[in-house]
Amino acid sequence: MKSIQSVALIGLGAIGAAYGSKLHTLLDDDFTVIADKERIDRYTASGLDVDGTMFHFNYKSPAADTEPADLVIFAVKNDHLEQALTDMKYHIGPNTIILSLLNGISSEEEIYNRTKNKHILYSMCVGIDAVRKDNRIRFSSIGKICFGEKNQSISENVLAVKDLFERAGIPYDIPEDIWHTIWAKFMFNVGINQVSAVLRAPYKYFQEVASLHNWMEQAMYEVVAISHEVGVNLTEADVHSYRPILNKLSPEGQTSMLQDIIEERKTEVEYFAGKVCELGKKYGILTPVNDQLYQLIPIIEDMASLK
Repeated sequence: MKSIQSVALIGLGAIGAAYGSKLHTLLDDDFTVIADKERIDRYTASGLDVDGTMFHFNYKSPAADTEPADLVIFAVKNDHLEQALTDMKYHIGPNTIILSLLNGISSEEEIYNRTKNKHILYSMCVGIDAVRKDNRIRFSSIGKICFGEKNQSISENVLAVKDLFERAGIPYDIPEDIWHTIWAKFMFNVGINQVSAVLRAPYKYFQEVASLHNWMEQAMYEVVAISHEVGVNLTEADVHSYRPILNKLSPEGQTSMLQDIIEERKTEVEYFAGKVCELGKKYGILTPVNDQLYQLIPIIEDMASLK
C-alpha cells in the first residue's frame, strides 16, 4: 500500500493550523508549511498557539529547492487559490496526492486545470469551529475531513490518506459519494456562512432563533433545487442532516465568512451566492434569497473599505 511520509500545506488559517498541528506532531520536519518570507518571519518570531499548545512549524518559501511531497493540502481561501497553485509548483510531482479543503464546488477542477495532476481527491472539512485571532487558534470541535474519489472507488490514494489520518489522529470520513457530500457542505455554507455574515451572528443565534434558522434554510433549499439539474440530487434530508452538526458547535463560534466580515477581509460571496445565482440563471431556477445575499454582502464589504 502507498504510504504518505511527507506533507506540504499552504494556508495557515484556522483550519490549516488546526489540522496542521496534528500532522506536525506526527511527521515533525516532514510536515512543511509553504509561505512567503513576510509570513515565515512573523510565524517564526511568534509561533502559533493552537488550542493552548505552541507550535513552530517547518516553513519553506515557494521558491525553495525541494522534492515533491507525498501529499499536498490546500487550505487557503478561494481567491488565493491561483497564487497558491503558483507557490506549490515545486511541491507537486506526478505522484503527489492533493487534497483541497476550500469551500465551494470548484477548487478541484481549478487545481486539475493548472496541474494536470491525476491524484486529486475530492475533499472537504465539516464540523470544525476553529477561530484564529493573531497567532492564536481555538476550537471546541476539530470536526472531520471527508474525502474520496469522485468515481466512488476506494483507490490506493484514498487508503494512503486514511492511513495518514489514523496515524495523525485526524478524524475523517470516506463517504460513499464524496461529490454529493461536497454539494451538501456547499449548501450548508451558502446558508450559514452568508446569513451569519450579514447579521454578524455566531452559532448560538442559529441554534436558538427559529426565524434566523429558517432564513438560512431558505438559502439552502435554493441549492437543493439547482442540485437536481446537475445530477447531485440533494434532498430535504440533506438539509436536516446539518441540524445536529450545527447544534454541537460552540455557541460563541463564528463561521469563516463572519470572521472575514469582522476582520474587514474580502469574503467568499462570489463562490457561494455568486455561484448559486450563476447556476440559477443557467437552469432557470429562481434564487431570491441568494440574490439578496449577493447584493448585501458586497455592500458590507464596500462600507468597511471606507473606514
